[in-house]
Formats: sequence, C-alpha cells, structure tokens
Amino acid sequence: MDPSVAERASRTISAASFRSPVGRAGILDVAARLFREQGYGPVSLRKIAEAAGIKAGSIYYHFGSKDEIVVAILDAGIRAVHDKMRQAVLEQPDDATAATILRAAIRAHLRALLDVSDYSSANVRIFGQVPQSVRDANLPTRRAYEAEWDKLLTRLQKDGALRRKVDIRRLRLMLIGALNAMLEWFDPERGSVEALASAYADVFLNGILEQREV
Repeated sequence: MDPSVAERASRTISAASFRSPVGRAGILDVAARLFREQGYGPVSLRKIAEAAGIKAGSIYYHFGSKDEIVVAILDAGIRAVHDKMRQAVLEQPDDATAATILRAAIRAHLRALLDVSDYSSANVRIFGQVPQSVRDANLPTRRAYEAEWDKLLTRLQKDGALRRKVDIRRLRLMLIGALNAMLEWFDPERGSVEALASAYADVFLNGILEQREV
C-alpha cells in the first residue's frame, strides 16, 4: 500500500476512535446539566465524559478544552433566548402598542429560559465563576442580545411610550436581571410562565404604587 494512503487511513481510524457516540450536541447537553448542578470548578472533562458514557479522549474530537465547552454552552443559552425574543417582537403587528410589544418580549424571554433550562441555568450560575478569557469569548453573543433590548427600548422611547428621562441601559440591566433570576426559584409545576410574564410586565409597565389623585 502506498505509505501516504496508509498514513491517511491511520489518521482516519484514529479520529474515528475518538468520535463521541453521543455527538457534539450530546456532550453539550450533559455538560450544561453538570455545570447547572455543580458549578464551574467541580466539573472536569473526565466527569463530563463519564456522565456522557464515553471515554475522556472522545471529547477532544469535538472540543479542545473544558473552557471551549463552557463558551459553547454560554453562547447557546443566550442565542436561544435571543432568537425567541426577537421573533416574538417581529411577529407583533405594526399597530401593536408598546405594552403589547414589551409583554411579548418578556414572555418570549421567560419561555426560552425554560425551554433551554440547563443551558440558561448554567449560564446564570457559572458566568461569575468562569475565567476572564471565557467571559471575553462569550461577550459578543451577550452584547448582541443586550443590543436587541436596547434597540427595542430606544425605539419605544423615541415613539413616546417610555419616559424620555429613563436610562435605557439601566432599564435593560434591571429587566434582564429580574427575568433571569426566575431560574433560581420558579417552579413550572406550580404556576404558568404566561402568568409569571404577565406579573413581571405589570410591574415594569405600571409600577407598584397606587396612583392617587392629588
């Protein structure tokens, strides 16, 4: 056999031996669950491999390091929420009120958090634990979603729906922070996400104090 052919065949067999039977998506699913449950530090590549039922070396067919897996999980969680929120806003009719649009965006954000709960929960739990290099790698995805909210809120402010003195950046930070916090306590078996979204929207849109005539 031609040596070059034999060499290529050997590389192919070697790569195939490390190919994970659960695939890239399966590894991410397992890792997201482990990071959600245990945090960043305790979860190693070996622990991910054991939970996935594969050899540790198989992971390297898809990922170069633990942190590469973490970045993929952080990105996937944010993108899923981003896509749902953006689509919900785009589906609103041209004559939709600001309240209707904001309610749709809030509901979509919360719904997406639950739909990809391992990814979104892992995101919320471990972001403060990961190295700065991981945060930097995730920053473009995170900034893109923040920009989506800033664009929406700025548009509503220009249309006169939001008070002109409202600081858009601070409002967005408060809004997303409050929505993400529901992952820490919300039990979908004890209430619907629609009811929760409505309650959040009522507070943000109408405040908490009774309006009294003076």
